[in-house]
Amino acid sequence: MERLVAKYSGKLEDAGLAEKGEALLVTVDDEPFWSGPDALRHLLEPVLRGLNVTSLCALQPKEPYRAIIEHLASTASSGAICPQDSETRTFLHEIPVVEEASAAAILATLRRRKCAVLPGGLVVTHGTVTLEQAFVSLCSVCFACFVKLHADALRAVRRSELEPAVRLLVESAARHDSDFRGQIGAAPTLHTGPFEDEISARAAICQVGKATVERRLVDSYFGNVSYRCGDLLHISQTGAALDELETCIDPCSLTGGSSVGITASSELRAHRGALETTGKRAVLHGHPRYTVALSLDCEQAEECDKADRCHTECERTRRLFDIPVVPGEVGSGRHGLYRTLPEALRHSRGAIVYGHGLFTTGRLDFIEAFAALEDIERLCKNEVAQRLL
Repeated sequence: MERLVAKYSGKLEDAGLAEKGEALLVTVDDEPFWSGPDALRHLLEPVLRGLNVTSLCALQPKEPYRAIIEHLASTASSGAICPQDSETRTFLHEIPVVEEASAAAILATLRRRKCAVLPGGLVVTHGTVTLEQAFVSLCSVCFACFVKLHADALRAVRRSELEPAVRLLVESAARHDSDFRGQIGAAPTLHTGPFEDEISARAAICQVGKATVERRLVDSYFGNVSYRCGDLLHISQTGAALDELETCIDPCSLTGGSSVGITASSELRAHRGALETTGKRAVLHGHPRYTVALSLDCEQAEECDKADRCHTECERTRRLFDIPVVPGEVGSGRHGLYRTLPEALRHSRGAIVYGHGLFTTGRLDFIEAFAALEDIERLCKNEVAQRLL
């Protein structure tokens, strides 16, 4: 239990969300194991007793996240922050705001939602089965609030209504991101392809997955990665941590064989289509924050009769720089991104899915795909700064 708690505490620190020792995590086996500030433990002990869950996470995130969350909570209507990114629509639906820092108020909220935001920017999440679930929800809240602040600010600029307080938050976010980028050095060295056997293909997938998380190009570890090797597509499993893929890669047939990829990524069909359309061998999908925020900004949104369905039914041809922006949902449904993504990648180094993230491809390995992921996010960050600052 102690190792598990230490693992997710470390992940929060590595993601730039927590200082060492500031996050409270608790997980239950025979008895609860607590780690973190005593004040938060005293607040949350009644919450844990009152919920049918195995874990809780609580954190006042590092800046710039704390101030962003505080601002959105203080200006939220109907008692909730309502981001429009894909992760929120799929997993959180909304982020409830609790006005009173009491166990009773937190308990009432967490009985119906995965998370709660309290005064001071404190975020509390739970996991019904694992501590990992609470960790993912906490990361998703921070990511969604970051994206929402910037998407809202971009819309406000179009109306000449950007508030000075919001501008300061955007400046702080850019400054913290620049500080991080200044620390990470040169691009990681990735294996050179082509990879003609399962062992080398899996090793390359694991390597690029870790790099994507380490460079903060994905929220917690949402995203997926695949490589075509002969008649098999090796792809990360659904819900798998991109920095822990060693036992979480599925070989799926490209010829209609017996391998059906039951546990494979929910975007398996989109990956297959992308490789068939482009003739390439590698696909990398991340959730870079500025790319997602900028994808939500459309100059025609206020005049569009489908503005509330942009993520599934947008019929416009949109581009950011040289990168197409397309609608599409996760999975194989009527609005699945497998319908829009492959064609968008045919003549482009990447494709942005509205409110969702960025897909890039590599001809023989992940070097080209990873470089495009970083470069497009850099372009989007600079564009956001140009519009807002």
